Amino acid sequence: MPETSASTARNPVQDDNRIAPVRTVMSGEEGIDFTIIELLFFAYRDFTSDPDQILAQYDFGRAHHRVVHFVNRRPGLTVAELLDVLKITKQSLARVLKQLIDTGHIVQVQGPRDRRQRELYPTAKGRALLLALAAPQSRRIARALEDSDVAGRAVVERFLRNMVNPESRAQIGKAPPRGVGDSDADGGGAGENRGEG
Repeated sequence: MPETSASTARNPVQDDNRIAPVRTVMSGEEGIDFTIIELLFFAYRDFTSDPDQILAQYDFGRAHHRVVHFVNRRPGLTVAELLDVLKITKQSLARVLKQLIDTGHIVQVQGPRDRRQRELYPTAKGRALLLALAAPQSRRIARALEDSDVAGRAVVERFLRNMVNPESRAQIGKAPPRGVGDSDADGGGAGENRGEG
């Protein structure tokens, strides 16, 4: 059995300190904004709790919610664009997307210029699901902002936008260039001026 050098020998006192309970409360003294971090934890917990109950009725999870949200907000979004927004792997998206297509919430259409490209659109069922999921979240936001004026709301929006990585902020509120009133029949404008993938 090899000898243990003095430099690697275990120090019983150090081991005891490592497993001893720390009873001091964390505060801002460490230079970390625990107040905002904790508020974000609790806000996210409650913000997602209402739609979670609805999603459970379909055996869906939060990944389904995110896909339904962005496909409804950006009809015609390609699979590649959705992957870029969600920052997940193709394998992770494939399972969720298959379930939403199989249940009739999302439909996949071949791109008008590239047959390999797949554009995603909500169905009426998918639109209804998003509205059901968004309604309690919107009510919660309205309650939280009821004592705020326009300037107060702008501060909240700026804070949340600034929490997003700078290189990803261009994705916020981004929609395909197609107009709401454009016809789907001729495919005019679909996929134009967008990153193909």
